[in-house]
Amino acid sequence: ERESRKRKKRNNKKRLKEVSEPTKEEKAVAKYLRFNCPTKSTNMMGHRVDYFVASKAVDCLLDSKWAKAKKGEEALFTTRESVVDYCNRLLKKQFFHRALKVMKKKPEKDLKKEKEKEKARSDSGKEEEKKGKKEKEKKKDSEALDTKKEKEKNDDSPGSPKKKKDVKKKFKLEPHEDQLFLDGNEVYVWIYDPVHFKTFAMGLILVIAVIAATLFPLWPAEMRVGVYYLSVAAGCFVASILLLAVARCILFLIIWLVTGGRHHFWFLPNLTADVGFIDSFRPLYTHEYKGPRSSGKKSSGDKADGKSLESSKAQKSDSEDKSDSEKKEEEEEDDEEVVKETERQNSDTEDSERREDEGSQHSNGNDFEMITREELEQHTQDEEEEEEEEEEEEEEETKSLTVET
Repeated sequence: ERESRKRKKRNNKKRLKEVSEPTKEEKAVAKYLRFNCPTKSTNMMGHRVDYFVASKAVDCLLDSKWAKAKKGEEALFTTRESVVDYCNRLLKKQFFHRALKVMKKKPEKDLKKEKEKEKARSDSGKEEEKKGKKEKEKKKDSEALDTKKEKEKNDDSPGSPKKKKDVKKKFKLEPHEDQLFLDGNEVYVWIYDPVHFKTFAMGLILVIAVIAATLFPLWPAEMRVGVYYLSVAAGCFVASILLLAVARCILFLIIWLVTGGRHHFWFLPNLTADVGFIDSFRPLYTHEYKGPRSSGKKSSGDKADGKSLESSKAQKSDSEDKSDSEKKEEEEEDDEEVVKETERQNSDTEDSERREDEGSQHSNGNDFEMITREELEQHTQDEEEEEEEEEEEEEEETKSLTVET
């Protein structure tokens, strides 16, 4: 019995050694899979872990060098099933383990809030559709403004359904009871974490640099002088950048005070911005004028159109931070103002035409009166002349009669 127990213990130890001690080939495959298979990181049991999907791991190994046959040797991976069997071996050697995705449940308060938000969105969508119909009817009267607004909006048409943002569902990982490798969307968490060659090389270079810095007194004189001049040059460069940053602020303040805040001039505007080294020196300067702009005299119609366009642009810039319903209400008000202004312009033109017609009628009447008066005066003058001639003839007759007597 003792011997049988000892044999069992020996066999168990051998099995554990076979399972726990991976071969060089398995280590190479696991290392290739670790650095080439796409992984994601998340929290599991309070620890940060990296996980991968089984189907992507199978695709990665089928594209590796072990899937190609060499001279006198067969390929290690020929089908997806062979890859799954080999990954099961790696799972038993504890290179990774299977995990289970558990979706996080939201509390009841959050669910109620989401339902209320959805109801509000549906109501606002109906209102927007009604407003869209009204706007279409109004847009028929103002075609010129519609063309400009369509160019600025492009896709923001009223009453159009909004695209819902893709909300990522939150989940957490938990260890799975059945530790098997299956080809599909199963999730596996990495246990094997080898050191990458780049990190090893960077660490080695850092150690050598520290040792070399500590041995600075033993360096040759020429190298020490060269390092001294390099450090002085680097210090001068940093100091010049700091002085430039202060000088550009002083220059901006002087120009701002002299011009009364109208001119904003920045020398090297990206010097202190979060950009690259070369981009921090581009552009050389920027200038903005924020004072009152003088505009020439225009007709009343042009001024009204300009004011309506400026007011619409200002309202658009202010309404970018507002909700969509407020935007559309403001657009409706703009359209109503434009329609009213066009009606006023039309009424003004009609009134001016009527006045001109009336003026022309009055002028024609006065001319007619003047003509009739002249004709009457001429007629009266003719009559008076005829009467005088008759009187003269009568007088002559009377004189002749008297002479005869």
